[in-house]
Order: sequence, then C-alpha cells, then structure tokens
Amino acid sequence: MTRVSILKGTDGTARGFEMEGHAMMAAYGRDIVCAALSVLAINTVNSIESFTDDEMEVESDNRRGYLKCVSTSPLSEGGKLLMSSFELGIRSIEEQYGSKFVVLDFREV
Repeated sequence: MTRVSILKGTDGTARGFEMEGHAMMAAYGRDIVCAALSVLAINTVNSIESFTDDEMEVESDNRRGYLKCVSTSPLSEGGKLLMSSFELGIRSIEEQYGSKFVVLDFREV
C-alpha cells in the first residue's frame, strides 16, 4: 500500500507531500495504481520547479517507493494550485481503487 501525506504548515496551507510504499496491485511494471501515483508525484515536483519560483527540498528512495517534496517557505499561489491538483489526483485514485492500495492523509510540518 502507498501512503500519501499532504504536508501542511501551521497555517493549514499545503507545503508539500510525502509518499511511501508500493501499491502492490499488480506485479512490478504492471501496477497501474503505482504508475499513476508516480506520475502525479513526479509531475507535481517538476511543475512546481518549472512554473514557480518556489524552492523545494526533494528526497527520494526508489527501492522503498519513497518521495518527499517540501517547500522551504510558504508556497506561491501557483505552487498552492499545483498542490491542490496533486491532492485531487491522489483522492481520485484512492476513491477508485480503495485504501487497500493507496491512503491519503494530512500532517503538519
């Protein structure tokens, strides 16, 4: 199962996300849930980097299916929009495939 945590600042606004685990819906290379989650996460990191001036700290470990992306300061309006889009995508996958494969939660950083 993949756990996705939206990381929020003390003011309640998104600052980034942390993702860990493998969905295990199918064999490696055939897992559409894992692929969808990976695409959303990587695209969000790349979009924030390409379309905003927000500075992000990114940490990853492919072996354990880990990716953490946290802004070093409050996100710009563009960064907030991209994080909202990421959250919408994760929610949609969780609703469609269930918490057996993906769980979304929220944590304060």
